[in-house]
Amino acid sequence: MSDNHHDQAHEDHTGPVKTPMQMLLLSFFSFVVPIFLIIGLVFYVTSANKEAPGADDSERGVAMRIQKVGTVEVRDANRPLKSGEEVYKAQCSACHATGAAGSPKFGDAAAWGPRIKTGLDALMNSALKGKGAMGAQGGGDFSDIEVGRAAAFMANAAGAKFEEPKAPAAPAEAK
Repeated sequence: MSDNHHDQAHEDHTGPVKTPMQMLLLSFFSFVVPIFLIIGLVFYVTSANKEAPGADDSERGVAMRIQKVGTVEVRDANRPLKSGEEVYKAQCSACHATGAAGSPKFGDAAAWGPRIKTGLDALMNSALKGKGAMGAQGGGDFSDIEVGRAAAFMANAAGAKFEEPKAPAAPAEAK
């Protein structure tokens, strides 16, 4: 009876490794294999042909890195102003023709009604400064008068009776 008890106690204190060969295999798979996996991962990550930031020494790459923050665009100040319809077709129709992003559809009197009641100045202000998802000037590059003409054109198509903004009078030449 005591022999049986002694064998049971010895069995409780031993681990899963019973032979020296099992110990060698456990050591190998616990330490050597992870080292090879790490070396393989490092090789995989570093072997790709990656270009370092700023490594493009071509003329174009250098020009892009030293470019100015702002730009100046020179336009003809004497060009004829576009009509409201032209501005609508070029810029506004992208959203207002379909009602994208909650914009009132062109010619929809119910949607334009509350906006028409605020007046042309309020419509122009919304068009110039942006409102909701619409960016300033609807994202275009038209003059304030042209944007106002487009606002009047769209409101008039929905039943308003706004007059298109006129171009400012040219200053009189000094004698």
